[in-house]
Amino acid sequence: MPSRDSRWGKILSFVGAGALCGVLVAGLLLPATAVAGTAVSNSIGMFDRLPDDLDMNAPPAASTVLASDGSVIATFYAENRAPVALEKMSPFIRDGIVAIEDARFYQHGGIDTTGILRAIVATAQGGRQGASTITQQYVNNMIIESLVSQGKGDQVKLGYAKTIGDKLREMKLAIALETKYSKDQILQGYLNIVYFGNGAYGIDAAAQEYFNVPASALTLPEAAALAGVVNSPVYYDPLTEPDHVVARRNEVLDKMLQQGRITASEHDAAVKAPIGLNVHPSSQGCFGAATAPYFCDYVQRLILNDPAFGADEAARKKLLYLGGLTIHTTLDPALQKVAQEQVDASMPAADPLQRGSSLVSVQPGTGKVLTMAQNTVYNPATAPGNYMGNFALPEKDATGQPLDGAGGFQIGSTMKPFIFAEWLNAGKSMATQLDGSVRVYRAGYPWKNSCGVTTGSYDPALGQTPLPNDDPNHYYRMSVLQGLYQSINTITFQSAAQLDFCNIQKMATAAGVTNGHTNQPYDLSSIANLIGTQDVAPLTMANAYATFAAKGVHCDPIALDSVTGPHGRNYPVPGADCRQAIDPDVAAGVTYALKNVLTRGSGYNIPVNKSHDIFAKTGTTDGNTMTWTVGATSGISTASWFGSYQGIGPRWVNQNITINGKYYAAVDGADIAGGQWGHLMDAAAQQFPAAPFALPPASMLGR
Repeated sequence: MPSRDSRWGKILSFVGAGALCGVLVAGLLLPATAVAGTAVSNSIGMFDRLPDDLDMNAPPAASTVLASDGSVIATFYAENRAPVALEKMSPFIRDGIVAIEDARFYQHGGIDTTGILRAIVATAQGGRQGASTITQQYVNNMIIESLVSQGKGDQVKLGYAKTIGDKLREMKLAIALETKYSKDQILQGYLNIVYFGNGAYGIDAAAQEYFNVPASALTLPEAAALAGVVNSPVYYDPLTEPDHVVARRNEVLDKMLQQGRITASEHDAAVKAPIGLNVHPSSQGCFGAATAPYFCDYVQRLILNDPAFGADEAARKKLLYLGGLTIHTTLDPALQKVAQEQVDASMPAADPLQRGSSLVSVQPGTGKVLTMAQNTVYNPATAPGNYMGNFALPEKDATGQPLDGAGGFQIGSTMKPFIFAEWLNAGKSMATQLDGSVRVYRAGYPWKNSCGVTTGSYDPALGQTPLPNDDPNHYYRMSVLQGLYQSINTITFQSAAQLDFCNIQKMATAAGVTNGHTNQPYDLSSIANLIGTQDVAPLTMANAYATFAAKGVHCDPIALDSVTGPHGRNYPVPGADCRQAIDPDVAAGVTYALKNVLTRGSGYNIPVNKSHDIFAKTGTTDGNTMTWTVGATSGISTASWFGSYQGIGPRWVNQNITINGKYYAAVDGADIAGGQWGHLMDAAAQQFPAAPFALPPASMLGR
């Protein structure tokens, strides 16, 4: 037991410190009415005025990413918090927190002198009793928030770590706060900032975390339990210390009864109630985006890359995690669900074969990204099926900023429509007959390229294999139209031999096709690239085909509809910049030709409703390592990819392989990629109806 001398030493120490702040002590001894009056209002200038960074604006809040229907995709926060107005909080939590933490809250002026004297006596007797009012606690929490938001979390002092000087400053600021704000404003601010444990800051986050209800719906026993937690969120942790929580809850209920805040019957019923947890822990950021984590990551990168949200990435990240943004996106949640189900069914993430599967859709004429799904798990841990890269995206955006994209995949024959488009653009007819038996192109063949040099050969004299077709029965004379819908390589090369490669590249660029690693125009310096040996991202391909579907109007892909701050500030978001990029007649010619792919071409067996106007092109690379179906209606354009995301060596060849119990001699673009594409397009048909495509001019048809 402490000696009398030591007890009095503590008292004298405290009083001595108080004497150094005589003005403050005088202020503390004034009643609440005087504190609110002229004398103290004038003398407050002798204290620290309330610093600007402690002004009672909304505390740092989570940013919410919303789908197009307003449903939540993800939340970003440094602290899980959702500020709400006092009137949207259950009256039980308002009364409960006052009853247990500061019964004289509505009587004192920020400092409870009765409580201070009680604490001094307790200290003198060798114990410890808190004397901080709700206002003081609020000030303390605001100081902590200010330091954390400035990156000075290491300066935070809690509990016993505070010096007498720290406590005196806290008292002075509490008085300043009370002269500036009403009691209800202070209580609202406190309940929105105080920590309830397990990452939940503020009463609404706590209500959602522990009981899965908003703060307005808290019952008396629930509110009393949460009111008891704030004293020590570890000791009164609802998840690990339920007995402590119940005991503390009942103490809160006793206080509420003693203070006339509840009736005896309410008290007795609440004391008998079980704790009744309904735990819904919040998952921060894209890890909590169950249905669209990779789209979420895309949205995050768009914010972090854009100067509209801050001078540098650090400032933008601070805004995203602390700024309470409401981010409305273009994602269609119902269609995203279908897309995710399809890619997961094509190959589950943990399948030992470890192939990748992706579906991404955009809306022609608007550029809105509607779906973005892949079959891996958004998780940085090393485990089969875990992958943080986004299959749908290039590595970087147009300014060179990272997008966390995989950088695309070899596109195979899905490149051919751009060559066909330039054929039509050059004034040629799709009915023109070309010799599909030509398979040899000698070194030095005079390919025309007015903006560069194109080389390459298929020359047996050099030990090279002649140009192959997938089907050995198609080395004959046929129309350029047939060569496209049946995906005949030799016809593609014969048509390219009559064109300027520079103009083919310009056509692809006009549709938006770029290299997924460099963001440069699709490289046609090698003739092999005519049949898709360059890597292009699925989003890029979906958007390029959307250009054909939109009568040649190209829109940049957009994922953000709007971004709004907590006080109504609207941040600028990238626009689609829609423009006529391709002649409408050329676009009509391409859509006309590609409709044949699904009825009598390489995609005839794709399971999709063909009763309305819909077109597609399949693509398959060497070894069937990468397979594609890309296609559109006037309402939606989708790129579907299935293949290897871990290399192109022998291990990743998709030949003589069994997938989901089905044997494939060779996986074709129309198989798995085509199947998931067809299911998604059918699911989208009602919401994104297909209008008829315009017919191309008769001259293009050769009539």
